Amino acid sequence: MQKVAIIGASGYAGAELVGLLSKHSQAEICHLVVSENSSSEGKCFSELHGRFQGICDLPLQAFSASWFDQHAAYLDVVFFATPHEFSADWAQSFVEAGVKVFDLSGGFRLKNANDYPKYYGFEHANTDALVTAKYGLAEWQHDDIANTNLVAVPGCYPTASLLCLKPLTSNNLVVDNSLVVVNGISGVSGAGRNASLATNFNEVSLKAYNILQHRHQPEISQEAALEVIFNPHLAPYKRGLLATVTLQVKSGVTNEQVQQAFEKAYSDKPLVRLVTNWPEIGNVAHTPFADVHWKLDEEKQVVVVSCAIDNLLKGAASQAVQCFNISLGLASEYSLLNI
Repeated sequence: MQKVAIIGASGYAGAELVGLLSKHSQAEICHLVVSENSSSEGKCFSELHGRFQGICDLPLQAFSASWFDQHAAYLDVVFFATPHEFSADWAQSFVEAGVKVFDLSGGFRLKNANDYPKYYGFEHANTDALVTAKYGLAEWQHDDIANTNLVAVPGCYPTASLLCLKPLTSNNLVVDNSLVVVNGISGVSGAGRNASLATNFNEVSLKAYNILQHRHQPEISQEAALEVIFNPHLAPYKRGLLATVTLQVKSGVTNEQVQQAFEKAYSDKPLVRLVTNWPEIGNVAHTPFADVHWKLDEEKQVVVVSCAIDNLLKGAASQAVQCFNISLGLASEYSLLNI
């Protein structure tokens, strides 16, 4: 049984983690932690998230250096559902205390430390940890996840985008240096729980945002090993995310080759479903599944691939649990198929 703390438990992704780990036979949630100045300190978790009443009624504790000194040595695992800079500052301290870290923030997703001021607005404080951290796209990086103590859980947009891209790039089917365009659309919960007029449900209309400068663009490019143009959109619904990728494949690539690439990648991955129609958010919301569909225009040699996920689950909490499972030597889907 792994003794677990969740830091950032009051937010949407943190709450989903609580729900998933409360049902996990190998996890004992020992501490739910919020930021040092949080107004939620001392409240019962189920007071903030009423659906967990009677499931998890632990109090929310405030993080501090003294909290770390008192509790870290008694933990096996910590999940960060925190601001990016917090995990960048503290993850290595937990690792040095013998605690495995699963970081749902962007604190360790980009390997180039010079990218953090541009895309995240801070200088990375732990460049040594940045070198040792491993990216945690569960269906593709099993061995890396199994052999590290610091996992950078992918962002929600990159998860859906990379599940589309990697079967094609790993089989060398994409034209070198060609234009690859990723269009993504997410519900407002992707912006987090803190109030903001820009993400207020009553104010949001379907719109593009952060074009050519979104922090997930370098993450997708890094892990796909090619440059992409990423166009994110915000939509007026609560949860769910759809990514659609358009790219050019090499001359002569056939429908059968593309089919084989996707079947080889996901036939033994139960949380990725190759569906026969274009994916719908309604079919994946509140689930850990990723639904993927593709179409090849052989005349133009263009492939369009679409993937739908729940941004808070496959795009955050359930993928973190997949990484946790892999680190324990369990099947990545353990405990997730019946949520």
